[in-house]
Amino acid sequence: MTLPAPTLLRQISLSAAVALVVSNMVGTGIFTTPGFLARDLGDPKLYFAIWFAGGIIALIGALCYSELGINFPSSGGEYVFLTQAYGPVWGFMTGWTSFIAGFAAPVAATALAFADYTGYFFPVFKQSNIYWQAGSGLLSIQIGGAQILACATLGVVTIANIFGVQRAAELQKVLTGIKLAVIAIFVLLGLSVGTGNWSNFALPAIRESSLPISSQFAISLFYVYVSYSGWNAATYIAEELRDPIRNLPLALAIGTGIVTVLFLLLNLVFVYAAPLGAMKGVVAIGSLASSRLFGSQVGGLFSVLIAIALLAMVNALTTVGPRVAYAMARNGAFFSVAAKVDPQWRTPVPAILMQASVAMLMTLTSLPSLFFFIGFTLNFFSVMSVASLFRFRNRPGWKRLAPVSWLWPLQPLVFIFTGVWMTIFGLTLEPRIAIAACILIGAGALFYKKQLKGAAPWQSSSTAN
Repeated sequence: MTLPAPTLLRQISLSAAVALVVSNMVGTGIFTTPGFLARDLGDPKLYFAIWFAGGIIALIGALCYSELGINFPSSGGEYVFLTQAYGPVWGFMTGWTSFIAGFAAPVAATALAFADYTGYFFPVFKQSNIYWQAGSGLLSIQIGGAQILACATLGVVTIANIFGVQRAAELQKVLTGIKLAVIAIFVLLGLSVGTGNWSNFALPAIRESSLPISSQFAISLFYVYVSYSGWNAATYIAEELRDPIRNLPLALAIGTGIVTVLFLLLNLVFVYAAPLGAMKGVVAIGSLASSRLFGSQVGGLFSVLIAIALLAMVNALTTVGPRVAYAMARNGAFFSVAAKVDPQWRTPVPAILMQASVAMLMTLTSLPSLFFFIGFTLNFFSVMSVASLFRFRNRPGWKRLAPVSWLWPLQPLVFIFTGVWMTIFGLTLEPRIAIAACILIGAGALFYKKQLKGAAPWQSSSTAN
């Protein structure tokens, strides 16, 4: 008698799912993008408005993904939704793109941010120390202290993940706890005993962008979009979530709401510490704010702690990303070599090395370039996923979520309109990076057609009932 294949268990609680969403959202973006927004927007009211708008859009996206998730309660997120809505080519393209834009590029961006926070003590590692550069603007290649330290960090974390995941997972728990504790202490102490100035909220900065505000707001939303990315995290473990019909929408909504409030509070502290004029172009915004609030010694302590928090994210992405590639390859939807597991260490070594190699190459550009590339690419697939609701809602037995049905179809239309608006401005105002993202997406479709057409892609075992 053949034993049934083991399946995933519904053992993840609501609180654990909320923690997953929060820990995935709070990362590189909030600690690095405020300086870019201050530089390009210049007005404190617009600065806070864009963070609030980003939180609202993320919350709408989370609610729409909740309805998709309760009808397709299989782990995989967009990979599941797009395969069901548009076919296996689209499912493959989102998985293909997530390998680069969802994991390798964020790993590179986080490693560069880690280098810049380390630059508080060792200035040679700051983004501004460039030894060689080719090109200009967002699409440029550069080598400097930040790139050297970022690649070295990626090398160490990669080796740690190759030689076993258990220690990396245990370390991740500690690092994530430190990250959340640092943020809470920073906000509480910053507003209670920090030497900031409330008049900073009325001080505009001279904009360095020549774009009209309406156009720049759309471009800057890409930075905010990356900062809020992770609001869909719980959909990746929907198959293991207890009572997903109740807990999935709650986890996404509560987690996204908590992070929106947290980001607004952090930005309140940043501007309280320094006016937008002093924030312009600063990558290590946490170092700047903590130094102004508490002095250089305490500022140095917070810089170390934030660097540790960023290192936690590098480790998390290095752990999770290759396993997504491994799962895709095992289902015939990625390079077959990525499905190999080392017999001794029981880790997907080829997939880990593939992601690390791509991430190291992507460190050779600037943080704004990486943020725009990540935001443009992931925004495209999020819009396609939310748009799939219009295909699914007429299916017999489709479970409709009350918060999404309220004022239907206003919420998905707001999300889709915002995403399309951002895409149009991205293509017209930053065409080189936008076209590079489009080429990446198109290459995925071409690769599937040429190499994987006969493979057995992922098929959902669930039905909407």
